[in-house]
Amino acid sequence: MAADLTPAQTEATTPAPEMTSRARARISLEGPNRPRFIVVYGLLAGVVGLAVALVVIYAGRSINPAPKWSAWQPSGGGLGAAKQIADDVGKSYRLPNGDQLVDVIAKAPSVSPASNTTIPIHYVAVRGTASTGDQIIQVSSSNSIMYSLCGLGSACSIATGKASVARGTLVRREILELALYTFKYVGGINSVIAFMPPTPGAQPQYLVYLQKNDVAAELKQPLAKTLAEKVPLPAAIPAREVHVIDAVTESRVYKFGLSQAQQGDAILVLTPLPA
Repeated sequence: MAADLTPAQTEATTPAPEMTSRARARISLEGPNRPRFIVVYGLLAGVVGLAVALVVIYAGRSINPAPKWSAWQPSGGGLGAAKQIADDVGKSYRLPNGDQLVDVIAKAPSVSPASNTTIPIHYVAVRGTASTGDQIIQVSSSNSIMYSLCGLGSACSIATGKASVARGTLVRREILELALYTFKYVGGINSVIAFMPPTPGAQPQYLVYLQKNDVAAELKQPLAKTLAEKVPLPAAIPAREVHVIDAVTESRVYKFGLSQAQQGDAILVLTPLPA
């Protein structure tokens, strides 16, 4: 019977070869779904590329981390951290004879009118001009730190050496450094009040009042870019540092006084110095 089949019949009864997966994929890509596949593959390629880029960036940061803000920092927080800052910064400032420039006492904003009485300062009043008016700022132990720079002489004047403009600049450099460390590492602190030592024979009457916004630029860069790690002697402060110290602190030196509200609140009154 097989011999009786015609060629046409043979072709009709012979099964077609099975299509390979590669052939099916080619037909799919060449068919009406081609644009859709192109979009999908493009998206996948984009995701893979982004993942590779993120891995490279992360690896680069791990290998080359951002520089630390300072070589040293206090532990903990609050007034305890401020006291560590006072001790560490204070001991690095010296006079030409090797004596420490001043001792630094960190405390919450307060006054002690009597030996056994401490009254918290609740407000700072910055006297303004006729056009600006006075500025009243509420302060407390949670948002402000007070530093007293005492030279251990009479009325906390610097006990040794001769008063000079350069020595006064070094005191303001120390205040700036105290404030920068405080704002950087003591959470919640928005202002620093730093009492300056008087000249020998005078009574304390000047302080530096700094708010965090006043040093925003300096807090964004490592401390060493603002103040060199090695503290200079009074007569050897680099001109670049003198410029920074004056720019930040000179206009924020005030003559201070105390007042008391009717309810008993202590008010620290700050009067700007003549230009």
